[in-house]
Amino acid sequence: MWGDIIIAFLLAFITAFMVTPKTIKLAKKIGAVDNPKDERRINKVVMPRLGGVAVVCGFLISIVYLLISLTLENQINLVDGNYHFKLIGFFIGMMLIVITCFIDDVKGLGPVPKLIVQILAACAVVSSGIRINILNIDFFKQFGDSVNFLNTVSTIITICWIVGLTNAINLIDGLDGLSSGISIISCVSMLIVFVLNGSPIIAILIITSLIGALVGFLPYNMNPAKTFIGDTGSNFLGYTLGVISIIGVAKTYTALVVALPIIILGLPIFDTIFAIIRRIIKNKSLKGIMKPDAGHLHHKLLRHGFSQKESVLILYCVSASLGMFAIVLLESGVWKALSFLLIAIAVFALGYKEVFDDSKNDTETKEK
Repeated sequence: MWGDIIIAFLLAFITAFMVTPKTIKLAKKIGAVDNPKDERRINKVVMPRLGGVAVVCGFLISIVYLLISLTLENQINLVDGNYHFKLIGFFIGMMLIVITCFIDDVKGLGPVPKLIVQILAACAVVSSGIRINILNIDFFKQFGDSVNFLNTVSTIITICWIVGLTNAINLIDGLDGLSSGISIISCVSMLIVFVLNGSPIIAILIITSLIGALVGFLPYNMNPAKTFIGDTGSNFLGYTLGVISIIGVAKTYTALVVALPIIILGLPIFDTIFAIIRRIIKNKSLKGIMKPDAGHLHHKLLRHGFSQKESVLILYCVSASLGMFAIVLLESGVWKALSFLLIAIAVFALGYKEVFDDSKNDTETKEK
């Protein structure tokens, strides 16, 4: 298994790393660029935004190669667990997301068409048999006689989870390297959870391929960025993380295991929830949800005087702490996980001012 995991990572990494420069040239050629036309934009220069195409290419080449080779070698049987149908549903939804968002990056689309496509992609996933099966969670077993009702609830929850996470990663994509870096941290945390949980090899290979593709892209996206991941990349990341988190925990559905992806992806999830509440209150209408603003966590950090790099590093630390909390929670229980998180928060609260003040002083010294 470990050899296949290494192949999954390296193949995705090499592909994304080599394809990203080509996407930069393509973006400039066809006009898929981000113009700093309002105050929400952090970039001050025109920036290519087709980096997500390289991530998708790296992911697809890696996972398709492994699925074919492992099937030919009889190391996996996709018929078991109906994974052949599940993968078809996943890939159909992915293509819907990628094609629509590519058009959005090039021509520009409104939020409603993208939301409709996201829902259709989630429906393709659910139709293939991938869903959050609440029937196996202890709390819902008391309603065992209402199977049809619970199946309907399960379908709705699954669609909301996939669509919500797709938009959550997209909304947090506001600084150089932010969404791609947080996705890497979340993927690594999820990979560890999958291994500890004895999750299907399919889930492990998919998450590893995603990590490799993101690591290959990240050098071009770190501040100062040479390219953005774009809606193609951010929507693809959110969609894939939403689907793979369901496949990865499917073997042992319990309230704890189902909660782990929510904890790992807590940063983009709660930033999105607060954004929805904030926009509804500000615009006094549900339509206000669709109106972008500058109230996200990364905007607030910038307004508090942190640089882009410092803001990204702080949010990386938060995401890593949540990921480690989920891992410790699964492995060692709630009290050890809580004590770890409290100590991490205390240490960060005591030391972050000195760390970032020193970095600012070093920058000022170099400038002089």
